[in-house]
Amino acid sequence: MTSFITLEGVEGCGKTTQARLLADHLRGTGHDVVLTREPGGCDVTGRIRELLADPESRLDPRAELLLFLADRAQHVATVIRPAIERGAIVLCDRYCDSTTAYQGYGRGHDLPWLERMNEWASGGLLPDLTLWIDSDIETGLARAARQTGGPGDRFESEALEFHQRVREGFLAIHRKHPERVVRIAGDGTIEEIQSAIVAVVDAHLAEERP
Repeated sequence: MTSFITLEGVEGCGKTTQARLLADHLRGTGHDVVLTREPGGCDVTGRIRELLADPESRLDPRAELLLFLADRAQHVATVIRPAIERGAIVLCDRYCDSTTAYQGYGRGHDLPWLERMNEWASGGLLPDLTLWIDSDIETGLARAARQTGGPGDRFESEALEFHQRVREGFLAIHRKHPERVVRIAGDGTIEEIQSAIVAVVDAHLAEERP
C-alpha cells in the first residue's frame, strides 16, 4: 500500500511531534514508513533549511520562495517519489500547502502563479491526505519559543499579523480542498491530537486498501 500524507500548521502547532507519533503507529501495524520534512528532507537541502531558518539571513521574499521551491524539487526527486514507487507510506512535515500559506498569504506572492510554481517544483505530486493541525497562534508561538529557548528562527520571529495571515491561508486551503485537507483541532493534549490523527489516517488507509 502506498500513500503520501502531509502534516501542516502554524508555528508550534505540534505537527513534528505528531508526525513522529504517527510514524511509530504505522510502523507498529506493519507498514513501511518514510518520515521526512521540508525544508531539509535530504542531505543537499539541509543547507537550504539552515539558510531559511537563520535570523541573520536577510532574504528577499523572492529569494526565500525560490529556496523553498528548490528544496522541494530535490526532495521529491530523491526522497518522496522513490519511496512512493517502492510502496512505502510517506509522511512529510510540511509541503506545498505551507508554501501557499507562508509565501502566498504570509508574504503576498500571487496565488495563481504560486500554485503553478508549486506544481512545477513538485513535478505535479500532490498528497493523498493532508492533516492540518489548527491551533491557537499565540499558544503555538509561545510553545515554539520554549522549545528553542529564545526568539526562534526567521519565521517564529515574524510579527503576529504575519502568522494570522498564514493561519488564514491554511483555512482557505482547507475550504478549497476539503476532500484532501482534514482539520485536526490542535489545542488538546498530545494524546488527544494523536488519537484524532490516527483515526483519520486509519480510515484513509482502509479506503485505499484494495
